Amino acid sequence: MAVQKKVLEQKTDKELEQYIQPETRFVPQATKCAFEILKARGRVFSQEEIDAIHLLINRPEEKEAKKIRPIHENHIKASNFIFISLALGLVNFFLALKYYPNQAIFSALVAFILVGLLAYLIRQGRNLKILLAVLFGLGLFGSIPTLISDLTYFPLNGLLSLGQQILQLLAIIFLFMIPKKFESIKTNEFELWLSTENVEETKKTN
Repeated sequence: MAVQKKVLEQKTDKELEQYIQPETRFVPQATKCAFEILKARGRVFSQEEIDAIHLLINRPEEKEAKKIRPIHENHIKASNFIFISLALGLVNFFLALKYYPNQAIFSALVAFILVGLLAYLIRQGRNLKILLAVLFGLGLFGSIPTLISDLTYFPLNGLLSLGQQILQLLAIIFLFMIPKKFESIKTNEFELWLSTENVEETKKTN
């Protein structure tokens, strides 16, 4: 939280006053930091103001329990790539049934569900890039002979498989492009970071 507090310390007293107003929409962590900074600058609070600010800081637990998980735009892009690759995989699977009617349908169904679950978790901001990269590497190593065979004898299936591989690789690349600074933000600090970012954006637009 020290980094976010430094951001608030750069604000004027008037700007910090917005964080301690009864109608404030800022998160309790931001209100607490603003309160401490104003006290350090010599702002004198009445007992009524202190009590009101403490109420803002100690909000009901049900609100505090709802934490915002840091989600980068690349999480969304990566999950989109995986969902599209999943759709291509379904088309490819049904086309392949014509050539390989004895395919293990249950195993394929489990694989599709797992891939969909991975895409969903990534969309929620889960840091699964290492797992995804390992699974992709293992899957690619095992599928190269089949990919070559499909491209040779069943071009449409081969192109669909190749498209899946490319989309999954793009998803991994976008996940690794997420800045380390963003990934280091903890879930319980993201609300404070987000609120300070929103204030900065508002100042720029004004």
